[in-house]
Amino acid sequence: MDTERLQDIPGYRKWIRIERIYKGWSEDEKYLLQDREGRKLLLRIADIELYSRKKREYECLIAFSQLNIQMNRPVTFGVCNAGSMVYLITTWLEGEEARDIVPRLKVEEQYLLGREAGRILRKMHSLPTPGDLEPWEERYGRKIDNVLERYKADSSRIGQDDKVIKHINENKHLLQGREQALQHGDFHLGSMIMTNKGQLGIIDFNRCSYGDPWEEYDRYIFTWQVSVPFAVGQIHGYFLNQVPDDFFKLMSLYNATNILASLPWAEQFGQGELNFMLQNAEQVIRCYDYFKRYVPSWYEEPEASNKFF
Repeated sequence: MDTERLQDIPGYRKWIRIERIYKGWSEDEKYLLQDREGRKLLLRIADIELYSRKKREYECLIAFSQLNIQMNRPVTFGVCNAGSMVYLITTWLEGEEARDIVPRLKVEEQYLLGREAGRILRKMHSLPTPGDLEPWEERYGRKIDNVLERYKADSSRIGQDDKVIKHINENKHLLQGREQALQHGDFHLGSMIMTNKGQLGIIDFNRCSYGDPWEEYDRYIFTWQVSVPFAVGQIHGYFLNQVPDDFFKLMSLYNATNILASLPWAEQFGQGELNFMLQNAEQVIRCYDYFKRYVPSWYEEPEASNKFF
């Protein structure tokens, strides 16, 4: 393994283990580190062009670490490899991937863990935000325009995509006046682990930003396709059992936008990833009955009923 790029990171000579991690879709290179004292760390490195984004990630980690949640905590941040790369080191959160553990639990346990995830997310969204944020309807409206433009120029297509585009255009008005919060940016079961103490831990903060807190549900398929009880529990826990109707309307808008955005994005990773996203898009469209409904069908399945609380 070529570790020359890491040698000017403070503490490098104390590391006795440097193990490359290949999981995930992040642009970062990731490494598991272990020092002479046995402490494990997570190292992320990226091209220096991403300095501002990684600095924001580090600042988000500092903000979230004020909360009493299980997460990767920031250790240090800086420039390495003679100024050509940026690095970020966090603590290592020991455990197993939640998406592997949760489906093996009893339905009631899945639901209760989902409620805990909802409470964690609600707590994360409680942090103060800057007063000079661009209005959400302008920022996300611009994203919608870019997504539609890229999708229409792309060769990959979703069946009956006219219904998806129509749904987006007819519901953009819902963005008006939306408050913003500090987002995790990729909050689903794939970004969670079960710690060795049986607690739910949150990882992968590299997409954190400010935005509508309900946008966190834009790729919720990565949760409900693994565990419907967990997915329902997270919504109930987040809203303390009082789920507003507008939530489902906005979630459907964010899901519709995300499935169109996912195709041009997936193409850079090859045909396999593109096929995966096409399958996900079809599942999302079906759960909304081709956007004839706002509440997804999985939310109303028998195993997802309100009998748990």
